[in-house]
Amino acid sequence: MPQPRLHHVPVLRGRAVQRMAYWEWGDPANPKVLVCVHGLSRQGRDFDHFAQAMQDQYRVVCPDVFGRGESDWLPDPAAYQVPLYAADMVALIARLNVPEVHWVGTSMGGLIGMVVAALGNSPITRLVLNDVGPAIQADAVTRIGNYLGQPAHWDTEQQAADALWAISSGFGPHTPEQWLALTRPMLRPDGNGFKLHYDPSIAVVFRGFTPENAKAGEAVMWSIYDQIKAPTLVLRGADSDLLSRDSAQAMTQRGPKAQVREFAGVGHAPMLTNDEQTGAVRTFLLGA
Repeated sequence: MPQPRLHHVPVLRGRAVQRMAYWEWGDPANPKVLVCVHGLSRQGRDFDHFAQAMQDQYRVVCPDVFGRGESDWLPDPAAYQVPLYAADMVALIARLNVPEVHWVGTSMGGLIGMVVAALGNSPITRLVLNDVGPAIQADAVTRIGNYLGQPAHWDTEQQAADALWAISSGFGPHTPEQWLALTRPMLRPDGNGFKLHYDPSIAVVFRGFTPENAKAGEAVMWSIYDQIKAPTLVLRGADSDLLSRDSAQAMTQRGPKAQVREFAGVGHAPMLTNDEQTGAVRTFLLGA
């Protein structure tokens, strides 16, 4: 299988310069850029299949958000939060030296995309929010909190794939080969086996959410969503526990008045690894 190019961009965080990694597919001189940003505990290689399907039209850039993949881990756990990630992405886009980008964000990557898209003079001109919106269901937060940051070690890649599938079946049907391909970038050598790729400290801020501050955060995110001007597509797994059907419907009535595409047999979140999902995004991004 062809491999993406790995690059790093220096980003000022506090009193230090940290390195954020990004994976690049397609012609590096193509002025059409598609930025794809992963979910909370994932990394940029989640988009390998999708990026290969889009590289005929775009230079596809898939960052590893700080604390994940090949990016630096941050010394202060409080720095792992969406507003700061949004600033990191503005720095990345400046490094890419293009005036505008299209954006696909899964879960956390969609929240980051909303923040960037709502900025004055935002570089995002088309936005895809993959199974996420301003309102996040409390049950999903509890589910994710039960595994995020927990220590784990596996003797083989297959053991790791089986364990990750147990907490990721919402991603929808995948062949064993597809799932193993999605699992390998999630692992790092650990003695005689493997551990997860991310900094366990990313869980610190996440676990600080209470129903009260979650409600306040929802109000802030709706106000951000209402400022988005870019044409927007919302993808929803029909069985999602994170983005409710009512919330997705509300997103069609407010702000950018998004289109919604729902996928049967999928929860949180569609992984853009089949033709139906990839085709829906491609049609939207390349539309007039």
